[in-house]
Amino acid sequence: MSFLRRRSATPTGPDFDVLAMDPGDWPGDLGAGLLPAPDGSCQGVFLRYDLFGGRGPAMIIGNLPEGSPARELAEGQVPFEVTQLLAALGNEEPVEVLETEDVPVMHEDNLLIVRRIKCSEGRIACTQFDRSDGVLVTIASWDRPITDELYQLLKPLPAEMFQTA
Repeated sequence: MSFLRRRSATPTGPDFDVLAMDPGDWPGDLGAGLLPAPDGSCQGVFLRYDLFGGRGPAMIIGNLPEGSPARELAEGQVPFEVTQLLAALGNEEPVEVLETEDVPVMHEDNLLIVRRIKCSEGRIACTQFDRSDGVLVTIASWDRPITDELYQLLKPLPAEMFQTA
C-alpha cells in the first residue's frame, strides 16, 4: 500500500510515516506527542483529536515502531493509546482488555487485518493493525464507535508537522 512506506531521512521526529487523518479533513483540534527514548530516538508518535471543544479528546491514534517499550503489554493490559485517552479525559478508573477479535477490512485494493479490542470500559472503542514496515497503529476513541469507513480516511501526515523551528 502506498501509505505504508518508510521515509528515508527526517530532520527531526519519527523515521516512519504517521498514519492519521489530515487535520484539514477533521473538525476540532489536533495535538501530537512524541515518545522519546533515552538516546533521543523516537519510540512512537500519538495524535490526539479533540472534537469536544476543549472538554477532552474523542480519539487518539498511535504509531509505535517495533521495539517501542509502549508496545510491551502484560496480559489484559490496555494499549498505551487507551491509557493516554483516559488520562486526557481525567478518568482514573482501572480498565482492562476483555477480548480481542481479528477482522478483515478492505482499504482501497488491499486487505487490512484489524484487531478489535474490547475493554472493560464500554465507552472506549479500540482497534489496532500492523503496517508493512512493522509499525503498530492503534486507534482509541471515546464514546464513538470505530467503523470500517474510518480506515479510508487514514493517510500519512507530512513530516513538516513534526519538525521544530
